[in-house]
Amino acid sequence: MSLQVELEQQRNVLIVRLRGELDHHTADIVRFKMEDAILRGRCDHVVLSLRDLQFMDSSGLGVVLGRYKLVKGRGGRMVVCDAHDNVKRLFELSGLFKILSFYDNERSALAGLEVVS
Repeated sequence: MSLQVELEQQRNVLIVRLRGELDHHTADIVRFKMEDAILRGRCDHVVLSLRDLQFMDSSGLGVVLGRYKLVKGRGGRMVVCDAHDNVKRLFELSGLFKILSFYDNERSALAGLEVVS
């Protein structure tokens, strides 16, 4: 299975929707697309929507952590929403939920960032 990356900007928030598998084969694609959108766009925050992400490995966690550091270094926040149990468990085991907030869906993630569409 491959990976599809959908980017949408709402006000000052970049919404990143991932579909498929985020692993060592696809990590560079996500890294490049997210960095490009963050650095070129006028986004302060990132919502990482994982509803359609079926699998993620440690390479994916590295991509998420790196983009988190980029956003945080620019004074913004990154949140995660809508992950399947297996992906959510990976975040929990890695400790990333100690620095990233998790929401049930995009709407609540945007509300958590105090950005309502």
